Amino acid sequence: MPIVLKGIQLGVLLAFLIGPVFFTLIQTSVEKGFWNGALVAVGVSISDILYVSICYFGLFQFLNDAGSKKNMAYAGGVILIGFGLYHLFVKARKSKHVSFHAATETKPLKYILKGFIINGITPMVLIFWVGTLSVATVDFGYTTGSEFFVFFTALLLTVLLTDLLKAFLAGRLRKLITHRFLMIMNIVVGICLVGFGIRLLLMAKEGFHLL
Repeated sequence: MPIVLKGIQLGVLLAFLIGPVFFTLIQTSVEKGFWNGALVAVGVSISDILYVSICYFGLFQFLNDAGSKKNMAYAGGVILIGFGLYHLFVKARKSKHVSFHAATETKPLKYILKGFIINGITPMVLIFWVGTLSVATVDFGYTTGSEFFVFFTALLLTVLLTDLLKAFLAGRLRKLITHRFLMIMNIVVGICLVGFGIRLLLMAKEGFHLL
């Protein structure tokens, strides 16, 4: 039981981190409704599971070297800037044509991939999971496969549930928003994504000093 509680505690901590995933999840939920936002959360969760698996099986030593992190930062920065510019110059202009009725069209793969990509290209996510694995091993003293499984299952489920809660709360705001609000939100999301992308590029250029 203490293992589960520690996993939940770290999961709640991760839920309060503000990054590209947070803004993408909120924007999708407000514009497209809860279920599409929930699909983004599922994509994020799949990406997290992949990272945890990579770390657990030892491949994080390759991904955590300076050269690999720098390449990931450059690639992630460019992709985030691309997403941001899309929100600024395409989504913002389309906002006035968005219907505020309940979304009936759902494209599961589209929104799952959206969450998977946004989460997967952020190097800070990889570093978080590498650090979490280290904490579980060194600080908490977990050494067996069963302990790791219980700990990370509790952690990942907590993250998924909190993301679903964010999507639900944001989806409820659809009844209160206007086209002008939606346009402003897309502009804010675009600026934030571009900002995160530029930050990644600058960190890569400066040697990727994140820690």
